[in-house]
Amino acid sequence: MDMKKIVFLDIDGTLVNSEKKITPLTKKSLMRIQEQGIKLAIASGRPSKGVIPYAEELELEKFGGYIMPFNGCNIINYQTKDVVYSNTLSMDVVKKAYELSKEYGIEMITYKGDNILSETDDNPYLLIESRINKMDVEKVPCVYDAIETPPVKCLLLGDGDYLGKIETEIKEKIGENANVFRSEPFFIEIVPQGLDKAAAIAELISRIGIKQSETVAFGDGFNDISMIEYAGLGVAMSNGCDRIKEVADRIAPDNDSEGIAEVIDDIFRSI
Repeated sequence: MDMKKIVFLDIDGTLVNSEKKITPLTKKSLMRIQEQGIKLAIASGRPSKGVIPYAEELELEKFGGYIMPFNGCNIINYQTKDVVYSNTLSMDVVKKAYELSKEYGIEMITYKGDNILSETDDNPYLLIESRINKMDVEKVPCVYDAIETPPVKCLLLGDGDYLGKIETEIKEKIGENANVFRSEPFFIEIVPQGLDKAAAIAELISRIGIKQSETVAFGDGFNDISMIEYAGLGVAMSNGCDRIKEVADRIAPDNDSEGIAEVIDDIFRSI
């Protein structure tokens, strides 16, 4: 088996526990392997502002790690702050998503700098996104009209059971011009076509000279499935969705039980 050289980490439900904190043993294990030359990359559906606190805590700047916000629509070398890769949605797709939000009676949000663009300021799922990422909400009369430059991602918000019923229809109506999936039960994400965490990993490792077989990925959610399937070693958290556990090479203990630390210490026992 090839020696692993880079570890990709989802945040919510994976890197952090239920209190949104990196647990002590997990941090210790990740710091240890970085000191031995293993790279870390945080691959999350969160916008950059929601990823940076964890990049800082794990000292990715010092060790030359990467952040991959928006499910890899952006890839940033956290040491140099250079944007390694960037992709955006076409405004035609954004317009269609906005129209579908109205048709199905749900809300669409997107991002403008460090703010979330929204037509409400009290939607419970919007407040989750705002709180998790520590981003302010900019309430506007029309989200679509408020967009100044093509965004990297739009989110459709709604009750999980309802989104589960309409997800396939949303995908069909948006068509092949974007990638549509649920990252959480109450979020349908719309990102550029052909772009998911697996594609972002492939893009990054091709640029830095690492083989697919030399990668490890940890995740728990719907938007992590592609990278868990793609990685040389795909690890699902035991608290993850059933589908991700079906495709994983290995199941780690849950995110409240130092799951990452246990697997990292086993994989990198010899370094």
